Amino acid sequence: MKAAIVTAAGRTPLYGDFDVPVAKAGEELITVRAGALSNLTRMRALGSHYSSAGIFPAVAGTDGVGLTQDGRRVYFAMPEAPFGSLAEFCPISSRRMVEIPDGLDDITAAAIANPGMSAWAALQERARLVSGETVLVNGATGTAGRIAVQVAKYLGAAKVIATGRNAQELEEVRQIGADVVVAFSLEAQHPEGAAAFEDALMEIFLAGVDVVVDYLWGESAKTILAALAKTVEDRPVRFVHVGGASGDGSIELAGSVLRSAAITLMGSGVGSVGRPALLESIRSIFEAVGPAGLKVATRVAPLRDVEAVWAKAGGKPRVVFTIG
Repeated sequence: MKAAIVTAAGRTPLYGDFDVPVAKAGEELITVRAGALSNLTRMRALGSHYSSAGIFPAVAGTDGVGLTQDGRRVYFAMPEAPFGSLAEFCPISSRRMVEIPDGLDDITAAAIANPGMSAWAALQERARLVSGETVLVNGATGTAGRIAVQVAKYLGAAKVIATGRNAQELEEVRQIGADVVVAFSLEAQHPEGAAAFEDALMEIFLAGVDVVVDYLWGESAKTILAALAKTVEDRPVRFVHVGGASGDGSIELAGSVLRSAAITLMGSGVGSVGRPALLESIRSIFEAVGPAGLKVATRVAPLRDVEAVWAKAGGKPRVVFTIG
């Protein structure tokens, strides 16, 4: 079968031939139709994600859309190495797939499933968002952050605060549901950036905030936590860390930040949320696409172009490979 093959950790996948898989007991053999190029797919190919199997050669891709042997159209995720979703066929446990509603096309389903799942799981499974609460999305200009803003509104958030590095893109996020936007500049050439960001947040937090969904980590997350510690006092805040798009894997956090305010720190992802709950989050996102008007910008490319597209892809729009 044709597939995107990773020959070693960190190598760009090559388009070539790979052995056709045989489904084992409890598995379905999926005829793949589409698969998105997600950050998780990239990190597992690099061998840098905590869920990477470290088996090579292997087929790239952590999730996709396809048909079961009896013709059901499904989204599937987390195939067992050495197989992946960016191939003509992929074996998958019957417990790791979700049927796709008839009104949802393959490309949208493939593109929105992973970032939509991350937003839904963070807000519902981890933060347990209550209608009427205030939500801050840190890193709101990325694909997942934009969806999180929309999902928070759909789930009943009374106010959504969007933060990010690009002021122009934050105005786009305002158009899809953010009530307040805050841009920041935390690079070395902006030494006053952290203080300015903290001051802006403290003014906003005086009105209250209940949930933070963080896609960046690093200096921005540290600044948000510092601002919370100085303003929220006895109002509990759930801080949910979802991704590290800033590239900073760790932060220095003074213990006084946690002692001085009712902040609950938690993560959301594979492991901190059970697989059944993650699949349920995907099912919920699929059902919400129409009613919530969820949108995700996509760029469609044939799998045979994986080498060229992989090297250049990043950010928005979200790349979706078509297979066959």
